[in-house]
Amino acid sequence: MKVMDKKDEWGTPQELFDELDREFNFTLDPCANLERLLKPGMALYHKWLSGLFPPWTDHRVFVNPPYSGRNIERWIRKADDESKRCEVIVMLIPVTKTGTKWFKELVLDKDVDMRFLTGRVNFIPLAGQNHNSNPLYSMLLIWRKIDD
Repeated sequence: MKVMDKKDEWGTPQELFDELDREFNFTLDPCANLERLLKPGMALYHKWLSGLFPPWTDHRVFVNPPYSGRNIERWIRKADDESKRCEVIVMLIPVTKTGTKWFKELVLDKDVDMRFLTGRVNFIPLAGQNHNSNPLYSMLLIWRKIDD
């Protein structure tokens, strides 16, 4: 199964990541790009070892998932499952996904914080990409550890 390819990766602007990291102190990036690491020493998974499969237990997770097809749904399902074991999970997604059935099921019907970002995120092109603009508005989804 192909989980992520070049056209699916959108480089997180360092300023946005740093601002969120000051608030959440991230320890894992399960969607890392090895050519552009966001934080030295942070645990990571990448497209050759997809973060969809290993556990995120006890981490403070930043997720900028692949955007095409059903990829975002897969990552939101993973975050929903891992929210029982992680301190916090922060995911950057396009606002256009809010009308889907799975968004209602996995976000609106759950205890997930939503933050809508002002303006469009200016993603950083990664090696082999020619896109440098974002036609979509973005939001953050924030899961906090669920205690049983």
